[in-house]
Amino acid sequence: MYRERASAVPGAVLWTRTADAGAARVLPDGCIDLIWGEDAGLFAAGPDTRAHLSASPPGTRYAGLRFAPGVGPAVLGAPAHELRDRRVPLDALWPGAEARRLTERVAAATDPGTALEAVVLGRPSRPPVPYAPETAAGLAAGARVLDVAAALGVSERQLHRRCLDAFGYGPKTLARILRLQRALRLARHGFPFAELAGRAGYADQAHLARDVRALTGVPLGRLLTR
Repeated sequence: MYRERASAVPGAVLWTRTADAGAARVLPDGCIDLIWGEDAGLFAAGPDTRAHLSASPPGTRYAGLRFAPGVGPAVLGAPAHELRDRRVPLDALWPGAEARRLTERVAAATDPGTALEAVVLGRPSRPPVPYAPETAAGLAAGARVLDVAAALGVSERQLHRRCLDAFGYGPKTLARILRLQRALRLARHGFPFAELAGRAGYADQAHLARDVRALTGVPLGRLLTR
C-alpha cells in the first residue's frame, strides 16, 4: 500500500509504503528521495534514468521524502550526478555517527515519516544549484532546452553542467523524463493515447509508445493497470 501527502519540508512530498507481494516498478521522475526502510535503514535514492524493480518481503515498511527536481542536492549535500541510478546509504553522505543516530531515531518512531521530516528540518541545507528551479519549471512545461538556456542567459554548455549537479543528468534527459511524467498524468485522467501524445510533447503516438517502453520497460497501458 502506497500513500503520500504534502510535507512540512519545503519542496518535498512525504510518502509511505508497505510492501506487498511482487516487485514495485519505480519510474524515473527527475527526483531524489531520502528513504527509511525497515530492512535498509536510511539511504538516498536516484535520480534514475530508467525504471527499476524494487522487491521486499511483504509487510516491510518504508517512509520517504521525495524532493522536487533540483532540491535534493541542497538537502543531502551531494551533487545529483553522484547519486544517479544509485541507492546510497546515508552514512556515505553524512558523518557515520550522525547517520546511525538518525537511523535509530526514525526506526524507533511511532510515525517514521514524521520523524524523517524532523531529520531534514533539523539540518541546514546548502544553497540550491543556480537556476535549478527555473530550469525544472521550463522543461516541465515543455520548453526546448535552447529556449530555457536563452531565458536564463546561459549557454547550453553551462546549462548542461548545472543540470548534472542539480538533476543528475543533462537537460535533454531531464526533459524526456518530465515529458514521460506529463504523459502519465494525462493518461490517468483518461485522455486517449493519440491525443495525449501531442499534449505531452511527443511527435505522435508511436513516439510516445517507444519512449515510454524505453524509459519504463513496459507499455503505457500496463503502467496504468498498476
